[in-house]
Amino acid sequence: MYFNCVAVNLTLVTPEKAIKLAANDFFRQHFSRDGKKLTLVKEMLSGCGAGTCQVIITTPMEMLKIQLQDAGRLASCQKAAIGIQSLSQSAKHLNTIPVLSRAYNVGPVLVTQKLSATQIASELLRTEGVKGLYKGLGATLLRDVPFSVIYFPLFSNLNKLGMSSADGKAPFLHSFLAGCTAGCTAAVAVNPCDVIKTRLQSLNKGANEEAYSGIIDCATNIWKKEGPSAFLKGSVCRALVIAPLFGIVQVVYFLGVGEAVVEFV
Repeated sequence: MYFNCVAVNLTLVTPEKAIKLAANDFFRQHFSRDGKKLTLVKEMLSGCGAGTCQVIITTPMEMLKIQLQDAGRLASCQKAAIGIQSLSQSAKHLNTIPVLSRAYNVGPVLVTQKLSATQIASELLRTEGVKGLYKGLGATLLRDVPFSVIYFPLFSNLNKLGMSSADGKAPFLHSFLAGCTAGCTAAVAVNPCDVIKTRLQSLNKGANEEAYSGIIDCATNIWKKEGPSAFLKGSVCRALVIAPLFGIVQVVYFLGVGEAVVEFV
């Protein structure tokens, strides 16, 4: 399951970041056509446009990744439950233990079927059509649009601090650190939205796991049953991944790729 998740990320993260960065540059260029300096509001609007465009790739990528992670998690729980049941039966304690299952692994089997992203995508397309891959689109927008609204203006202004002149470029290390700082800040800021998105994109639940009817229902139930701290779960790990990722991406992009793409468009 781990390698399947990695494969999904490697396959889709490149077009996702390409769309995000190219769209931001496109909107920034559009808003600066009058020759005036970009205001903070226009920088935020450019980020908003970039975040909206990227969900074309982000939503199915996150959907497949979460299903693979859930399948592995629930399969492990299933094996544990079966193991406990076997021990109970050997001790002549006949207790009924609910076995966790997914649509893809139905029934109390000892060896669960290994799934691939292709299998999950095919099943979703067969049963629900294209909309199956875009389940949680609203929650993904809720996360990715604010992320870009925070990230791009923050990176731009931090990067400018390292420029020797108005038309110059910041040193490699400065751009990398600016990307890391902006990415880390934006990732932590939108982590509550990421928690909601992940819960909504988990199609099948294990025993004692909540099912939610929408964004508001999900947020309300998490707040009531798990407390405010639940919205920050995974924020440290997310920041540790996002920070170097955007540091590297921005350095590579600002070496000239961005300008080439915008000129081509």
